[in-house]
Amino acid sequence: MSRLAGKVAVITGAGSGMGLASARLFAQEGAQLVLFGRDRAKLVATAQLIGGDALVVTGDLAHLDDLDRLVTASVDRFKAIDVLFLNAGNAPFAPIEATDESLFDRCFGVNVRGRYFAIQKFLPHLRAPASIILTSTGLLHKPLPELSAWAAASAAVRSLAQSLSVELADRGIRVNILSPGPIDTPIYDGYGMTSEEVAATKQGLAEKTLLKRMGQPEEMAEVALFLASEASRYVVGAEIVADGGYALT
Repeated sequence: MSRLAGKVAVITGAGSGMGLASARLFAQEGAQLVLFGRDRAKLVATAQLIGGDALVVTGDLAHLDDLDRLVTASVDRFKAIDVLFLNAGNAPFAPIEATDESLFDRCFGVNVRGRYFAIQKFLPHLRAPASIILTSTGLLHKPLPELSAWAAASAAVRSLAQSLSVELADRGIRVNILSPGPIDTPIYDGYGMTSEEVAATKQGLAEKTLLKRMGQPEEMAEVALFLASEASRYVVGAEIVADGGYALT
């Protein structure tokens, strides 16, 4: 079954983790893809892995000039967009005393500001019925310490999705949220921990889920595919929490 046949999907953060897994699955389901992220080598590797004719655009979601280039390149190649999966984000660990203006602005710049203006800039080019998917976090439902900036940004993303759902539904555009729990992605390698500390962190998070394991990027890609496809045509302004029961423990 080709659930995205004839569709064009833009995926941010497509070079690794959930973005990479979603790119592979979307391509298997017939979508033409635009892959966006900061690391061109990773994006090219993703494009080679999935095959087909994916468009690679390098840039930073927090930089509006990069978003302009992304929109221009996407429209020049494909004319119209059916799925906008704003997956790229960051989750800085820091106690409030150590959260300076730069860290806070970077967190909101990527997770909120970048997504807001990406939607604004793509809006004239979204082909109804279109789907916008925002990645948030299931960890918001059971907060962890030292993630206050990320929690605040994630709450803003949820509010944005609900507000835009009301605003855009009449245009045939659905906005929904994918909120993963602890997922085994490379994000943990970017916190300056040793390999042993990374393993211990993942094990600790896994034990806090009902399923006693980390989720896999491919499992999140399946949820993203549901939200991107016509299978979710009656789902709007919703948050799908895929956290292995983390919030219930």
